[in-house]
Amino acid sequence: GEVKTEDIEVVDLGQSAAGSQIGADGSGGGQQQRERESWGSRVDFLLSVVGFAVDLSNVWRFPYLCYKYGGGAFLIPYLLMNFFQAVPLLYMELLLGQMNQRGPIAVWDICPIARGLGLAQNLMSYLVAFYYNVIIGWCFLYLFNSLSPTDALPWMKCDNHFNTRWCVTVEQYRNLSAQNLSANAVLASEEFFERGVLGLHQSSGIDRLGSPKLGLVICCFVVFTCLYFSLWRGVKTSGKVVYITATLPYILMLILVGNGARLPGATKGITYFILPDVSKLNSIEPWIEAAIQVFYSTGAGFGVHLALASYSSKTSNCYRDSLIATAANVSASFLAGFVVFSYLGYMAEVTGKPIEEVTTEGPGLVFQVYPVAIGTLPMAPLWSILFFGLLITLGLDSAMGGIESVLTGFGDYLEKRLGKYRFFRQAFSAVVVYARFSGVHPAVHSAGLSIIFVAFTQAFVVSWIYGLDQFCQDVKTNPGVRARNLLAIVLEIHRSRFHPG
Repeated sequence: GEVKTEDIEVVDLGQSAAGSQIGADGSGGGQQQRERESWGSRVDFLLSVVGFAVDLSNVWRFPYLCYKYGGGAFLIPYLLMNFFQAVPLLYMELLLGQMNQRGPIAVWDICPIARGLGLAQNLMSYLVAFYYNVIIGWCFLYLFNSLSPTDALPWMKCDNHFNTRWCVTVEQYRNLSAQNLSANAVLASEEFFERGVLGLHQSSGIDRLGSPKLGLVICCFVVFTCLYFSLWRGVKTSGKVVYITATLPYILMLILVGNGARLPGATKGITYFILPDVSKLNSIEPWIEAAIQVFYSTGAGFGVHLALASYSSKTSNCYRDSLIATAANVSASFLAGFVVFSYLGYMAEVTGKPIEEVTTEGPGLVFQVYPVAIGTLPMAPLWSILFFGLLITLGLDSAMGGIESVLTGFGDYLEKRLGKYRFFRQAFSAVVVYARFSGVHPAVHSAGLSIIFVAFTQAFVVSWIYGLDQFCQDVKTNPGVRARNLLAIVLEIHRSRFHPG
């Protein structure tokens, strides 16, 4: 049952790019490989990696996990998983792309039997990009609705055409709660998101897609326009856009946490976030959740890091880059926790609910709970613009990485540049499916366990078929040589999981 590599074609990492040249005239004479783009500077590349790694899950999932699994104690498994999972896997992907100078599909010329792995990575990036761009479209919709001449935001009122008779404002909800009459009441923010944005009342499920919502389609068009011009000249333009999209989230989070820390109840919310409860770590669940969060937040397995690194110099220190990207991801998650829980504490104070009842994760947090907290502040439109601007910049970074991965993957595989205009036109036509009334459902079913399977298969191919010894030998040619022992240990652990004994 042991995996055999004698009959499997394996190509040396450093030679695979040169060996993949294709003759144009079929005469056996190889045509010189087309000149490859490169990053304008090392900072361009590093910010692109950081921008892709730091995404919406840092805001809507990590703070909730900290609250649920022991507050500050959750940082123990989280940091350990970053060190033993994120850094080695991220480093492995960066090294593969950098040394091979190929995208997610062609990079597996080192072991052609695994080329389907690259196709799977590109397919997942393609599917996820659709629903992810719709989520950014939701953010733009909220941003446009924040441009109000008054302090009254539309999700704070019950006079919209889609509101029901059960709709209540924050003040009404607080009065009903005091009289124990709030069982059937629905906050205006919930109806705004579920009925106004998604139109879930017009869809019974994923089997009934409904019709596209015009406002959301327009917002998705804005998203694709931003992405098109960001990737207009490949990494030359995207490498400059990330100077804004990768750094602005940190500035906006500092502004938001500075304001949130002054609000009534903020201290209570932050305490819930950071107060350590080590007893929660006695079960396996927080360790599994930490591994999943690290896995998804770094983006390992999607092939994006392979694509981004393929435009780097072969002598760049990608070990250092993997450490910096992981550290930036951890700091963004922790900072987002302070932002979220300072406002959740304030939300609990305003509504009269216990903080446990206002704490949630996912879209419900950023599109239902958080907007209410912002809507009760003085100058509410300003804070709303800042918050949804934060989400948009987080989303655009990751979307740029995903689409660049698809373009690079198929472009290298087909040995030609893909027309960006045609690609974006077709992609926008397809994304309309996600802008229908059931558009929230595909977000749950697009990647799932497949990304975990692909990432572990990637580690299996490198450690078993390509060969752990050969891979570590390749690492010696890289300035990040100090990491080779750690990388070998982690890959050996992954390899042992597939051992038949």
